[in-house]
Amino acid sequence: MVAKKTPAKKTPVKKTPAKKTPVKKTDSTAKPAAKLKVVAKSPKDIATEKGEPWVSVIQVELDPDNIGNGAFELDWNDKFIANLVRAGYQAQANEPESTIVDRWFQTVCRNILAENFEQWEAGQPSGRATVKEDLGGGKTGVS
Repeated sequence: MVAKKTPAKKTPVKKTPAKKTPVKKTDSTAKPAAKLKVVAKSPKDIATEKGEPWVSVIQVELDPDNIGNGAFELDWNDKFIANLVRAGYQAQANEPESTIVDRWFQTVCRNILAENFEQWEAGQPSGRATVKEDLGGGKTGVS
């Protein structure tokens, strides 16, 4: 017997068309479905809903020619203004509430400056020499 190489049998492959997802026909006059927007509440909104005072620095602007000059942009809620008024910050007639906030902010800045100055001053030598003198009998004179 002679071995014969037999060709591999080919299995016929049935070609089936790909399934198509039916396209939903829409009426050209129909309005598209409304998109839902999820809006996160800002910290200001949250504080206002809770009845809490809120203030924040929104932006700091510096003069590029004189870095020591600049401005702060603040935002606040009505409860913050009410607390300032109760604390004694008042606006004159026809002045906007931003004037009250400006007075408060100036006070905060002055307090920071005063505290820093006191700390600096405490670290400075007194400028006067302290002389201790033994007076005897366990007593010391300081001048």
